[in-house]
This record gives sequence, structure tokens and C-alpha cells, in this order.
Amino acid sequence: MGSILDDGYRCSRPRLICFRYVMLLGFASINLVPKARGWSKEGHIMTCRIAQGLLEAEAAEAVKNLLPHNVEGDLSAFCIWADQIRHWYRYRWTSPLHFIDTPDDACSFVYSRDCHDPHGLKNMCVAGAIQNFTSQLSHYTQGTADRRYNMTEALLFLSHFMGDIHQPMHVGFTSDEGGNTIELRWFRHKSNLHHVWDREIILTALADYYDKDMDLLLQDIEGNFTDGIWSDDVSSWKHCNDDLQSCINKYAAESINIACKWGYKGVEAGETLSDDYFDSRMPIVMKRIAQGGVRLAMILNRVFSDTQQGFALPT
Repeated sequence: MGSILDDGYRCSRPRLICFRYVMLLGFASINLVPKARGWSKEGHIMTCRIAQGLLEAEAAEAVKNLLPHNVEGDLSAFCIWADQIRHWYRYRWTSPLHFIDTPDDACSFVYSRDCHDPHGLKNMCVAGAIQNFTSQLSHYTQGTADRRYNMTEALLFLSHFMGDIHQPMHVGFTSDEGGNTIELRWFRHKSNLHHVWDREIILTALADYYDKDMDLLLQDIEGNFTDGIWSDDVSSWKHCNDDLQSCINKYAAESINIACKWGYKGVEAGETLSDDYFDSRMPIVMKRIAQGGVRLAMILNRVFSDTQQGFALPT
């Protein structure tokens, strides 16, 4: 898994300048990009805002240095970039990095069995991508002389994929593409099971309880893990020994377990999902957004730490 600005890319500008130009094009083309599999833009933005609020000084400074100056260090401004560019010709190789397809009804994740693209290429899944881009970011403290990796790319992909792996239907069944082919109705309009978890639940919560104000929803999510119902669980969420892969595997296993117990269970193609499904699943969606943000902050704090307390990762 290489850098997107690979040897075949020709640009007369410096590498980071070129990349910033490409990112700006991504935002200009947002309405031209097909829908992606993963949290909606709201889910990704909230995940990154949670993480940013938990960054230690060294990590916050590194993030600010790697982002374009015009966003003033706001990581959430680029948390959906990976979805915006995944169907561009030069970025198509990243498409399978957004998800994991597991054997139908196995309700488990095994890295050696499941982390591959549709052609069988190993490590090409969201779990492999997180490990790869974390490994790249671990070289940041070596300074700009290390030109093997584009650190801005690595930061944006890692931040996005940490959101993806916590969306339960991102680690779904192979035959239905994580619920994408299970067509149904969400209240009064057509949808599919993946999109219900991707965005419908979030949008319904925003409309019903928060007057469509994402900041108010985010305040409630943050309150739940700072001094609310999840506060006793946060230390276990962010616990990770030096073996990052085992932690990533745990995140994926959590998602497929939730997908089986709460995503697929009792759902038939063509039916209508409404209040009962929304009321019971909405707290799970919000908790996964919180977990993704807390864990993203944990990883960034460790890879950007000057105390060398990062992860043991392959180079």
C-alpha cells in the first residue's frame, strides 16, 4: 500500500503544495463523487472533532502543521476527503480500504481470512489501511528529510478510516456488500440497510431531537463519555498495547458483532424500518462515533509523541 503521490505522478509544484491543490479540487467536486460506503459526512466530522478535542499539545501541533493553512488546524475539514476522491482514476486503489467483507453469518473478523480486496490482494481492507497509515505517520518525528511518505495523506486517510472501521455495517457480510444490496424503506422513503447505519439514523436523530444542529448532537455525545453514561468505559476504549494490529482487529470485531446483533437481526429486504429500529439502534451509532473519536486521538497522541511511546510497527 503506497503513497498516493507515487512515482508516476508528475507535478511541477512541491509535493505538499500539489497535494493541497488536489484536496481543494476534491471539495470543488463533492457533488460529482458517487456515494461511498461509510459514516456520512456528519459521522466523520463528529469523529474527527471528538479526536481533536482530546489531542495532546504535540499531536495538535503536528496535525496543524500537516493541514492546509486555510483550515487553521481543523482536522474535521478534511475528514471526508477520502470519500471524495476514492472514485477518481488515480485513487481507485483506495476504494477497498474503506470496508471489510466477512463470510455471511460468521459474525466474526479474522484478519488473515478477511483483510483483502475483491481480487484477493492481502492487507487491502480498512484494518490493513489503518495499520499502514499509522506506520507512515510514525516517521513524522524523523523530520521532513524522510520523503518516503506523504504525511498529510497518511493523516487524512487514518482519520477517515478510523471512522469507517467503527461503522458496524462497514464490517458486514460479503453477499450483500455490508447491507448495500438490502433495499428497504426508512420511514417513508427508500433506502438500504447500509445507508440506514451510514446516515439515516444520524439524520433522523438530528431532525427529531437537535433541530438539525450537529453541534448540539456532538455536545451530547461528548457529554456521555466525559461525565455521562460511557465515562467509566473510556479508559478501556483507548487502551492499546504496543501491538496496534490487535487493537485494530478488536475494533473490526466489535463492528461485525454489532452488525450481526443489531444491524442485520430481524431485517428483511423490502420491509419498512421506523421507530422501533431507530430508538434501539440510535444509541449504538452515537457510541461508535464516540469510540472512533477517542481511539483516533489515542493513536495520534502516540504517533506524534516526543516521548517515543508509539507503537511497534513495521516500516
